Amino acid sequence: MKHLSLKIKALAVLTGIAACLLPAAQAQEKEYPEPEPMRPGMSEYWTPQPRIVTPGDILTHSAPSDAIVLFDGKDLSQWEEPGHGEARWIVHDGIVTVNKKAGDIRTKENFGSFQLHLEWSVPKDIEGESQARGNSGVIIQDRYEVQILDNYQNETYVNGMVASVYKQTPPAVNAMRAPGEWNVYDIIYTAPIFKEDGSYLYPPRVTVLHNNVVVQCNTIIQGSTQYIGFPKVSPHGEGPIRLQMHGDPSKAISFRNIWVRKL
Repeated sequence: MKHLSLKIKALAVLTGIAACLLPAAQAQEKEYPEPEPMRPGMSEYWTPQPRIVTPGDILTHSAPSDAIVLFDGKDLSQWEEPGHGEARWIVHDGIVTVNKKAGDIRTKENFGSFQLHLEWSVPKDIEGESQARGNSGVIIQDRYEVQILDNYQNETYVNGMVASVYKQTPPAVNAMRAPGEWNVYDIIYTAPIFKEDGSYLYPPRVTVLHNNVVVQCNTIIQGSTQYIGFPKVSPHGEGPIRLQMHGDPSKAISFRNIWVRKL
């Protein structure tokens, strides 16, 4: 009798388990629709459409339609000389030549992130060596310099050569043209974002094409480009683009066709 009672209890337990599992089993047996097959349009969107920008003309060296023309060969109305006011470099024959008796020039307008185009040339009869040969620079936001220097068959310290982030990062290659020819810089700069403590949350970065050759690719700028010492980080907002009048004894270099696009 005792064994019969145990069998009855065991059967009751098994019956209960089966009853619990039955809805799940029934659910597994129920069929649901398959996901709808993907169509090309499911991963496409049409708005917002990018605004239209007319590119510059290669033959006439014109700027894109949304660019700010900083120098068109006529005057330096977009520029000033810090501490002096009027930009005193020499405009002639559609170009502007560094005035060794004046100082740097910088844009009157301030910029954050940008795309910058400029062309520059050292005299055909340039003399000097190392840093004393066609020295200048593009100084971004008045603190980060992309070096300009005649490094055609002229060696110097590599983190101070042409297209370097000065005293920080050498260019990947030397794409310098011979003296008397025009060099082209296309610079894409991403401005930094700062933390509350004044350090970089996102450091500034720069990509440089020298004569259509990528020589800096999304390079991190570590801080201000110091002539003596190491990079310093201090919070700042938008700033001007400065062209350097370097005090080296070589003949002055010239610039033309300078424009910038805000990013």
